[in-house]
Amino acid sequence: MDLKFEVSGRINRPVEEVFESVVNPEKLSGYFTTGGAKGRIETGATVNWNFHDCPGAFPVIIVEVEKNRRIILQWEANDDGKGAYNTTVTMRFESLEGGRTLVSIAEEGWRQTDSGLKASYSNCMGWSQMLCAMKAYVEHGINLRQGMYK
Repeated sequence: MDLKFEVSGRINRPVEEVFESVVNPEKLSGYFTTGGAKGRIETGATVNWNFHDCPGAFPVIIVEVEKNRRIILQWEANDDGKGAYNTTVTMRFESLEGGRTLVSIAEEGWRQTDSGLKASYSNCMGWSQMLCAMKAYVEHGINLRQGMYK
């Protein structure tokens, strides 16, 4: 069995605004990367994401960006198993009627081990929370993550 998942949610804002909330490091830091994001998400870039609940910056390799449609990135698997490796995250943005946006986030590539399974569950929870935090931030300017984990 491949260890992969997909989560999705609808944001009550136009796709251009929702997409910008991810690619712009200042906006991303307002609801997701609570320790700060450095670098704009663009094809071929490596940016850094830092989270207060997991101190230390994470390098994020941007594989492909299709403006207002898709972001593909790779980052190190949070897998306690032996040897470092990357997983692949695909974010899709779909414009909906009424100026709404459907955001879907899929991640795959963990090793089929107990620690890989545990890491995939943890990231599934994290991306689900990211979507909730994005919705609150983009629609209402509220940072749900602040103080949530520490």
